[in-house]
Amino acid sequence: MPARYLTAAFYQFVALPDFEARKAPLLALCEQRHVKGLILLALEGINSTIAGAEEDVRAVLAYLRADPLLAQLQHKESWSDKPPFHRMKVRLKKEIVTMNVPGISPTHMAGTYVKPADWNALIADPDVVVVDTRNDYEVDIGSFAHAINPKLKTFAELPAWLDHAEPLANRDASGKKPKVAMFCTGGIRCEKSTAYLRAQGFDEVFHLEGGILKYLETVPPEHSLWQGECFVFDERVSVGHGLVPGPHTLCRACRQPLEDGGAASALFEAGVSCPRCHATTSEAQKSGARERQRQWERAKLRQQTHIGDA
Repeated sequence: MPARYLTAAFYQFVALPDFEARKAPLLALCEQRHVKGLILLALEGINSTIAGAEEDVRAVLAYLRADPLLAQLQHKESWSDKPPFHRMKVRLKKEIVTMNVPGISPTHMAGTYVKPADWNALIADPDVVVVDTRNDYEVDIGSFAHAINPKLKTFAELPAWLDHAEPLANRDASGKKPKVAMFCTGGIRCEKSTAYLRAQGFDEVFHLEGGILKYLETVPPEHSLWQGECFVFDERVSVGHGLVPGPHTLCRACRQPLEDGGAASALFEAGVSCPRCHATTSEAQKSGARERQRQWERAKLRQQTHIGDA
């Protein structure tokens, strides 16, 4: 049976002075088309992953591209036989990816794009510092060989790490700063992180065009330097080469992938906690999560949707 759900991931850094006024008509169109997912709108642009029937997702993309400001919007797509999302949300934000550093403009300052076909040669160069800009739980299940893991809890921690990272402090005999290659899931975090480094005086800064997802989609496994799976922020949890859904499951409490053996831990309770998040929630929060889990299980038995009901 062919896959029923098309997932489209896209972003664009572009000045949207009227971003607040865009929310209502965009949400109305998505709801009319039964498209679900999350769209972030900010003065600096748009960031989204949506899913639904193919014709409906393509209708939303066409609506966005009909706007001259978004006419060049690019997207990445994948397929699944289960709905990746249960709700549709359009949110207004200060930034479409939060860095909390004023004045950073990926539109004018981002690093040099490197196509997936050329990425292997770049990161194989011993003089290039390769940095994974994703959060630690994402890196845990997969990354490029020899990439540096900054061990971030949130992307907003990256600037402080970059300011003090020893590999970035090294200079050659002429005093020149090192070459840096950065990557992330879809490319959006790298646009900001490379712009930040360029603002700090780094001249040779590169990032993977289309992110890990485009690399896994286009680079054959036999030529790949990727190790493990790539975490994605939807019900697939992780994907591998060819964007085939991976083996990982999600902790419904913290929305992070379960570690190996996590489901067998005494700290794991479906929908309530896992070893990663058990200590971060109170008993009152766990009690509320248990009730939500019971409601979800009852709805599932009745073959009804619980998450995302109006």
